[in-house]
Amino acid sequence: MIVFDLECRTNGHRFEGWFGSSDDFAEQQARGLIACPMCNSADVARAISAPNIGRKSNQHTEPARQTVLPAAPTPAPAPAAHANTPLPPQAVAALKAIAKIQAEALKTSTWVGKRFADNARAMHYGETDAAPIHGEATPQEAQALHEEGVSIAPILFPIAPPEDLN
Repeated sequence: MIVFDLECRTNGHRFEGWFGSSDDFAEQQARGLIACPMCNSADVARAISAPNIGRKSNQHTEPARQTVLPAAPTPAPAPAAHANTPLPPQAVAALKAIAKIQAEALKTSTWVGKRFADNARAMHYGETDAAPIHGEATPQEAQALHEEGVSIAPILFPIAPPEDLN
C-alpha cells in the first residue's frame, strides 16, 4: 500500500488516500472515484509532500557544530499558521464517527494476527469460508494481495492485538 497526501482543489482541504500503487491512484482519479471527504468535491490532486526515507541503520549522525556570534537581538519568527491549531469541529466529528464504525466492525471480525495474508488469500480462492478478519500484513504481503485481486483495507486507527496470536 502507498499513502498519498491529497488536496481538494475546490476548498484547499488536505487528506490522505491509501492506494495499491501510483497507477491505482491515477486510474481511480480518472474514473472520478476520489472525492474530498470534507466537501465531496471530485477536483482532487496529489499534494506536494516530502518523501519519508529512513536513514540506514549503520549511519551515525553527529550534532551539527554551530558558531555563535554576538548580534543584535531579533524578534522570534511568528509561528506557522497551522502550528498548535486544533482540528476543526467537523474533522473531530468525522474522526470520532470513523473510530466508532471501525470499533463496531471489529466486534464481528476475528483477529488472525500475522496469518492475515494467508487467511485472506484462502478465503479469496474459496479454500475456506469467507468471514470478516483483521490482523497484520507487511507492505509486501498487502501489495501481493492487491495484485492477486484480494480486497483488503487498512485499519485506520491502531488497535491492541490479543497477545496470544502475535
